Amino acid sequence: MKDLEQRKNWFSPVAAAYNKARPSYPVQIVRRVVELARLSSDSIILEVGCGPGTATITFAQLGFSMQCIEPSQDFYEIALRNCQQYPKIEINCTSFEEWELETNRFDAVMAASAFHWISPDVAYSKAADALKDNGFLILLWNMTPQIPYEIYQVLNEVYGTQAPPLTRYETRETQEKILWGFGRNILKSGRFKGLMSENILCKISYQVEVYLELLSTFSPYRNLPRSHRDSLFAGLRQVIQNHFGDYIQISYLSAFHVAQKI
Repeated sequence: MKDLEQRKNWFSPVAAAYNKARPSYPVQIVRRVVELARLSSDSIILEVGCGPGTATITFAQLGFSMQCIEPSQDFYEIALRNCQQYPKIEINCTSFEEWELETNRFDAVMAASAFHWISPDVAYSKAADALKDNGFLILLWNMTPQIPYEIYQVLNEVYGTQAPPLTRYETRETQEKILWGFGRNILKSGRFKGLMSENILCKISYQVEVYLELLSTFSPYRNLPRSHRDSLFAGLRQVIQNHFGDYIQISYLSAFHVAQKI
């Protein structure tokens, strides 16, 4: 766990790439959590770590009032632009740890691929305290995108030469186990009950350069020295274009956890 200041700014250098390349959360997933969390047109949602507003916009389009928290100044400015047409969305540039708690105000506390970045000794207790009695915690997840295994086998030689630690391939079963761990943490907090979880497999086609921008937004690639990352991406670009053309298809699990405040 990085310290708070590192966590606040970890993705700032790739904020534009994140906004451009990260996939959205499927409407059917959002509608399902709205149903399970019993949200209505007058419900108020607190979103923790809204990033550029990837999930925010989908909830906004359904008419919800939202107070959003985003610690990165770069993401905050992008989110303001992306959400400017939705007057019921308020965005504050602060971390959840530093946010001044508004007790028993919200019908739901929601985080989209962000809750694991919050200090665990703060995350669940503060979320529960912000919720009204019987309110719901909603955690959305877009898991790390995976290329088809046959393409991975071709690219593995590049990874083996340029960045051996990144050769890991995650199957659907592997990612479902990771999701199970996230759900277990909710219940271990002792602040929530009635955990509900579902996932769907999504597929999307990326132009090669956008795919490389997508990779640049994930921590294992962010951790590489710049020269190593550039060499890796040059090798990936060449092999993909030589073998598969200008586009590459990825798949990812989109999932949610919904649990009620005790």
